[in-house]
Amino acid sequence: MDAVYEALTALRAPLQQGEYDLHRLVMDALSAADIPYAHEVKLGPRCRIDLMCGRVGIEVKRGKPEPGRIRQQLARYAACEGVDGLILVAERTVAVPHTLCGKPVRVICLNRLWGIAL
Repeated sequence: MDAVYEALTALRAPLQQGEYDLHRLVMDALSAADIPYAHEVKLGPRCRIDLMCGRVGIEVKRGKPEPGRIRQQLARYAACEGVDGLILVAERTVAVPHTLCGKPVRVICLNRLWGIAL
């Protein structure tokens, strides 16, 4: 999980990207770090995560996700047996628990990586 997180901290996303543009930036960062990934992975019925790197799930959100809704979504992913940890990549700062279902959760807020407060 540490290697995936470190690779994603190199992201510098321009403003006004579409969500799939952000997916591409994340995939490019993972490729540059030689980290294999799978895109749009089905974890269960009505449960599809944006990316998986081994057993680490990555969810990408454009804008500022609604905290309650994103916590519920991440909890569904964390409850899956094939997931050992989660990383949320969001354009705007959002607070989520550090663990869900006993699994670590990390957040990368792209606006912090821009070096300015938005």
